[in-house]
Amino acid sequence: MIRRRLCIALAAVLTVVLAGCGGGGGSSGPTEIAVWHGYQDTEGEVFKNLVDQYNKEHPDVKVSELYSKNDLVLQKVLTAVRGNSAPDVAYMFGSWSPNIAKIPSLVDMADEVKKPDWKWDDFYEAERKAATVGDKVVGVPALVDNLAIVYNKKLFADAGVAPPTPEWTWDDFRAAAAKLTDPAKGQFGWLIPADGSEDTVWHYIPMLWEAGGDILNADNTKAVFNSDAGVRALTTLQQMAVTDKSLYLDTTNENGPKLMNSGKIGMLVTGPWDLSSLSDIDYGVQVMPSYPGSAGGHQTIAGPDNWVVFNNGDKRKQAAIDFVKWLSAPEQVKKFSLGTGDLPIRASVGDDKSVLAELDKNVPGTAAFVENLKNVHMVRPQVEQYPAVSEALGQAVMSVMLGTEQPKAALDSAAQAADAKLAEK
Repeated sequence: MIRRRLCIALAAVLTVVLAGCGGGGGSSGPTEIAVWHGYQDTEGEVFKNLVDQYNKEHPDVKVSELYSKNDLVLQKVLTAVRGNSAPDVAYMFGSWSPNIAKIPSLVDMADEVKKPDWKWDDFYEAERKAATVGDKVVGVPALVDNLAIVYNKKLFADAGVAPPTPEWTWDDFRAAAAKLTDPAKGQFGWLIPADGSEDTVWHYIPMLWEAGGDILNADNTKAVFNSDAGVRALTTLQQMAVTDKSLYLDTTNENGPKLMNSGKIGMLVTGPWDLSSLSDIDYGVQVMPSYPGSAGGHQTIAGPDNWVVFNNGDKRKQAAIDFVKWLSAPEQVKKFSLGTGDLPIRASVGDDKSVLAELDKNVPGTAAFVENLKNVHMVRPQVEQYPAVSEALGQAVMSVMLGTEQPKAALDSAAQAADAKLAEK
């Protein structure tokens, strides 16, 4: 299932955004600010409690929270900006950062987060990178996650395969997947989202980085995923899907947790969001494999999202900045993480052993994902054309896993398509 945090359907209507900043609140009474977010259920309750706490502790400010479906927020914000009615704060996907950076009423947080009391370096590296577009800091981290191996302990034991270790290579992963595969039982070693979407690409990119490659060149003008490293990573998928037939291609992108839970899949490469669905099996979590001889290591990928502030007049702007600063401070990060099970967005909270123990008590394996944040060193390129790059790359990965193309040819074709898009103004 495609997570809401992976959505990259970037709105083309950005080009018609008009500069529009509403005025501040009235001269008397508390300064009122509106916060748009997509939290529901437990997340929604915990967030509401935090807002209530802030309002109680800050009587000069009135924060109103409004639910807005995450996938639609960019469109809604652009419409609101044109109508001079933008929110003061909005939860927005990190993959939208290049688009957000062009909104005239955006509050650039670059100078703000340099202040010592923000402790900007306490946010994980990938979060800071995902919030940065050129010289701008378009938001403050709101959420972070990553990918790791989640494996069925019983299937490993039944197949006589030792559980994954931090030293695993992709050769080890491939060998284990082959032993875990039993066609007679409809059992596979690994399942991968295989609809050609960003979710498919999201699973390939860490392998590309681990092999020592990258998506685009340093100035984001040309695709470089068709390098030797890119071919090496895609060849691993080809070997498992076509040669070993140990890789289940989930073309609906909806069956991973269900098949894992029913004992049909030995391993998923997934994030903490799937753990609560695996109630019928005894599972473990381990970091991603590596490629021998590569400096890439056990890299993974994150999908950080941000709290974005908009300028609706000086008073409201400052109130919004103050609220986001309070919300992202360690004490509130700890409270939100423990209340929801979401990974902490600050390293100081993630390094707190009591927090890790409590997270693991609530949902086993969560602590391993927190530790895995230290393996997130790179982020997807911050360019508006990334959706087109992802689409070309997704088609290449799918063609190879389906056995219709060879890795090098598929990646070369995708790079050509990506370069054409990157060259467009």
